[in-house]
Amino acid sequence: MNEILKERKGQIVTKGQGNAAIACGKASLAGSVSQRACVFCGSRVVLYPIADALHLIHGPVGCAAYTWDIRGSLSSGPQLHRLSFTTDLKEREVVFGGEPKLYSALISLIDQYKPKAAFVYGTCIVGVIGDDMEAVCRRVSKEKGIDVIPIMSEGFNGTKKDGYKLACDALSKLIGTDTVTEVPEHSINILGDFNLAGELWMLAEYYRRMGVNMVACMTGDGRIDDVRKAHNAKLNVVQCSGSMIYLAKDMKEKYGIPFMKVSYFGIEDMSDALYEVARFFKSEEMMQKARELVKEEISKLLPALQPYRQKLEGKKAAIYVGGAFKAISLVKALRLLGMKTVVVGSQTGNQDDYNLLKDLCDEGTIIVDDSNPNELSEFVKQTGANLFIGGVKERPIAFKLGLGFCDHNHERKEALAGYEGMLNFAKEVHASVCSPVWKFMRKSASPSPALPEGEGERKPHP
Repeated sequence: MNEILKERKGQIVTKGQGNAAIACGKASLAGSVSQRACVFCGSRVVLYPIADALHLIHGPVGCAAYTWDIRGSLSSGPQLHRLSFTTDLKEREVVFGGEPKLYSALISLIDQYKPKAAFVYGTCIVGVIGDDMEAVCRRVSKEKGIDVIPIMSEGFNGTKKDGYKLACDALSKLIGTDTVTEVPEHSINILGDFNLAGELWMLAEYYRRMGVNMVACMTGDGRIDDVRKAHNAKLNVVQCSGSMIYLAKDMKEKYGIPFMKVSYFGIEDMSDALYEVARFFKSEEMMQKARELVKEEISKLLPALQPYRQKLEGKKAAIYVGGAFKAISLVKALRLLGMKTVVVGSQTGNQDDYNLLKDLCDEGTIIVDDSNPNELSEFVKQTGANLFIGGVKERPIAFKLGLGFCDHNHERKEALAGYEGMLNFAKEVHASVCSPVWKFMRKSASPSPALPEGEGERKPHP
């Protein structure tokens, strides 16, 4: 395939064709047009859902616009996180420095909104002109009596994954600063759930029914005071390991809190997430409640999924998401719907993730790390996929190919976690794949054998 750059061939494997391990954990290749985002974006999207904090972007207005309301993260209280503030640096600040403007913006915003804390994000231009953000933040913090945390997230310093680590470092500065509050015995933190479409509230209710208390969620529906007391929890449950594994390891080292990686997508992984917590606390009563909860939810869910499975049986899907752990859950969820995964990849997966994916997928499945639009387009056409599951950057690829698309990234407004989320996922996949619009697509002169007869060729618009 001519679309694959020679230096990237090790990052693409096909199950059943050789035993070579996939190359991963590498910097994106220059000229590849990676789907990965920048350091600033990575830190911003992790901290953004903390609803009672001020989020100020020290940089040009474009950086603030790009990440404004970028997650579908809901809050049960304050809405301060929904506002995007920027120092709007321009030519004058590039020449004379932007520190006075940053100081003025922080003082004004803190006086007006009375946040519990403030996060200040540095962007590429700040790294170039050399503003001393840390000094300004220390000064404002002393004057206003709140934590003002600088995040040196210049976009050129790496990838989104590096931004995740910076966000975890910022949270680590707050954790442990509440030394008074006590929490119940069976208490957990949820790390890496961002309360997209209210998913956290469903998960918290599952755990409550089991007798488990949630101290803090970092960062969905987050509150600064909850983050401060998070060190009192007995267990960290890590949903998005790509973004939060750094914090989980840090809390284990500092406070001795163990962690476990889970996924809340799909019946199998959702149930395991409940059982594993019950096993950790060694409570037979809790385990029995978990079993009853799972039995009740599955008894309602499986009959509801059956009509969708009948219509989706044999269809093919391509998956490209940020974290490989999510991709693993999606492969399982699609299999429950009778669908076959023919392409799967992620931006930040590690060797263990890809080994698990390889074991899970069928022969002939293409597995890819840090892909780009050209590659993904070719893989989708080559395999005859009927559905593309991804995020905002993958949506145009699907639409240009005339392909059903399911948004499974942080921009979505539909809850897809938990048992209720599995039903929503089935409905969305069915609506996308089985839409009557596909019968109006132009047919190719030579129909692809990979597509079911009568479906018509999925080809780009001329």
